[in-house]
Amino acid sequence: MKVNSNSGRAFNLNKVDPVEIGDVLVKIEKSFNIRLDDTSCKNVKTFGKLCDIVVEKVKQTNNDSCTTQQAFYKIRNAINATISPPKELIKPQTKLSAIFPRDNRIEVIAEIEKEIGFQLNLLQPKQGVVGAFVFVLAASLAGFFFEPVMAFVGLMVAATGLLLAGKFGKELKVKTLGDLAEKVAKEHHIRCKRDAATINRTEIAQKVKEQFAAELYVEPSLLTRDTRF
Repeated sequence: MKVNSNSGRAFNLNKVDPVEIGDVLVKIEKSFNIRLDDTSCKNVKTFGKLCDIVVEKVKQTNNDSCTTQQAFYKIRNAINATISPPKELIKPQTKLSAIFPRDNRIEVIAEIEKEIGFQLNLLQPKQGVVGAFVFVLAASLAGFFFEPVMAFVGLMVAATGLLLAGKFGKELKVKTLGDLAEKVAKEHHIRCKRDAATINRTEIAQKVKEQFAAELYVEPSLLTRDTRF
């Protein structure tokens, strides 16, 4: 279950479903190209300790350059190589909708992902569409007690609809090129570096925090070193 907390009260990650925590850890492993095995994480009780373990596992040489800035340059180069937009559009504050017109958005972003070498995970379906299929899914599950055949049909329709919505969704998850650079620096920290053999070690804990905050819908300020698992 996702957590959305704006109350400012003490927050503990032990309130979150362990499966959700596991999903975030997998994404952190992918972002930093590390392995968080059971041995290293077994006795982790606080968020600060987890950040320390991630820092320890990252073996690249320290470099103080800003990873988000390097991510922006990498994205900019991929865009220029793919669609050659006007130079005035390639700025951090540029809205992505100006670069990726809706009519061919899926195809253009696929080409940029091919050029950049990894998925941007930028598109999503409309929330109303997702909500409708989730409702059908829930109704179908409940309907198995009354009309199993119709419930099965509804289940198939909902599952297919969600799959297609995810595949062909055109809504942008972030608004600007700067936002996209932040997203890439968080989700593909090593791969967006100009030199993959280096890393800005002072950024690591912050990127781990951003990943947890984004995936669990937690206010970043609530994730302190003393936040407990």
